[in-house]
Amino acid sequence: MESVILILGLLVVAFMALGVYATVKAVGAARRGVDRTITQARRTVEDTTLRAKSYGQLGVGGELAQLRLSLRTSMRATQEALRAGAAEDASLSESLGLFDRLSAHGRELDAELKALEREPDKATVASRLPGLKERTEQITRSADALRWAARDRARRFADDELSALNAQIDVEAGALRHWTTAGPEEPVAGREPVSSEDWSGEPDAPEAITARDPRQSTTYPWQKRARPETSN
Repeated sequence: MESVILILGLLVVAFMALGVYATVKAVGAARRGVDRTITQARRTVEDTTLRAKSYGQLGVGGELAQLRLSLRTSMRATQEALRAGAAEDASLSESLGLFDRLSAHGRELDAELKALEREPDKATVASRLPGLKERTEQITRSADALRWAARDRARRFADDELSALNAQIDVEAGALRHWTTAGPEEPVAGREPVSSEDWSGEPDAPEAITARDPRQSTTYPWQKRARPETSN
C-alpha cells in the first residue's frame, strides 16, 4: 500500500513539473513573439521616418537619412535572401558567415550615421559625408553581391532541374507515342482480346439469335406505307 501511494505521489509530482515546464515554454514563446512584433513595428516606424527625411529634408540631414535608408534596405534584403536560400542549400552557410561579419560593420555605420543626425555642428558632418558615402557604398556593394550571387545560384539550380525534367518528359512522350514508329500491319504489343465482363466478374453469355416477333413491329402514323404493286 505504501509503494502504491509513493508511485502516485511521484506521478503527481511529475505531472506538476511537466505542467510548469510547458507553462514556462509557452510564456517564453509568447514573449519572443511580442518582442519580434515590437522590433518589427519599431523598424517600420524608423524606416518610414528615414524615408520622409530623405525626401523632405534638405542638406546634411537628408543625405544622412538617405545613406541610412540605403544601408538598411540592402542589408535586410540580403539577410532575407541568404536565410531563405540556406534552408534549401547548405553551401550558403559560409555566405551567411561572411554576411554576419559584414553586418557588424553595417550596424556600426548605421549607429554612427544615427548619431550624426543629432550633431549640431553641421559643417563638420558635411566634411565627413564623402567618407561616410564611400563606406556605405562598400558595405551595400558587398551585400548586393552576396544577395545576387545567392539568387543566381538558386536560378541556375532551377534551370538545371527544369532542363532535366523536360528531357524526361520528352522521353516519356516518345514512349507514349510508340505506335507512330510501328508498321501498318504490326500489332500493338501487349494487347490481347478481352472478353466483356459484368460487375460480377463473370463473362457475359452470348446472345441467342432469334427471329423477329411480328407482334413487336409497330407502325406509326408518320411512317410511309409500302405502295402495292400494280400491273399495267
